[in-house]
Amino acid sequence: MRSIDELINDKDPGWILVKEWIDSAKNKVEILPVDTNKAKDALYKTQVTTKSPMGSIVYMTGGLLVDNGWIRILGSGSDKLSRSLPEWNRGKTFEDYGQPIPYLLIADDAIGGIFILNGGGLGSDLGKVYYLAPDNLEYEPLDLTYTEFLNFCFNKNLDQFYKGYRWTNWKSEVAKLKGDQVFNFFPYLWTEQGKDINKVSKKEVPIEESYKLTLEFRKKLALDAEK
Repeated sequence: MRSIDELINDKDPGWILVKEWIDSAKNKVEILPVDTNKAKDALYKTQVTTKSPMGSIVYMTGGLLVDNGWIRILGSGSDKLSRSLPEWNRGKTFEDYGQPIPYLLIADDAIGGIFILNGGGLGSDLGKVYYLAPDNLEYEPLDLTYTEFLNFCFNKNLDQFYKGYRWTNWKSEVAKLKGDQVFNFFPYLWTEQGKDINKVSKKEVPIEESYKLTLEFRKKLALDAEK
């Protein structure tokens, strides 16, 4: 593993560009405060340089909250978003730091959707972002690089992307949601009965619980399809 000094690029830091993108973003982006020691630890464990947008977000922010917290882009962790990028992935996409990573969980949203950077484990489109969608439990290729994903979050019409999955008063409810929680819906969004977001019941659950449940349901549906 490269040392922290090798990963910090003071001559050409990526944060300058990322900050410009945030400042000109169409969607609301909140930069969460960073703890220097946590940032160094997270950057070392992530093993990306601060020249890259991902490395700069890990090193310079506790994470980013987009559109009133609807999307949470992982950084080095903060009070509002205590998960760091490497800590959230450990035990899910790799067992220990420094190991090859088939894919990386980079962000998530309030309805339990997960944004994933392909490291080769999801297909041949290395470096492209997928969306593990709560309405069909499929890994949907977005054909976006990490940098393009940031632009998607900052400037895309998110109402259009999430059409049908934003309920009345979602803004006020999502604003109260913790960064380590998501809404769990019943009936589940991937069922026929769960297609009308305004008619299902919802409650806040830890994202850890939601993620595990999503994978369990994916596995069950795959087994059912084989029968």
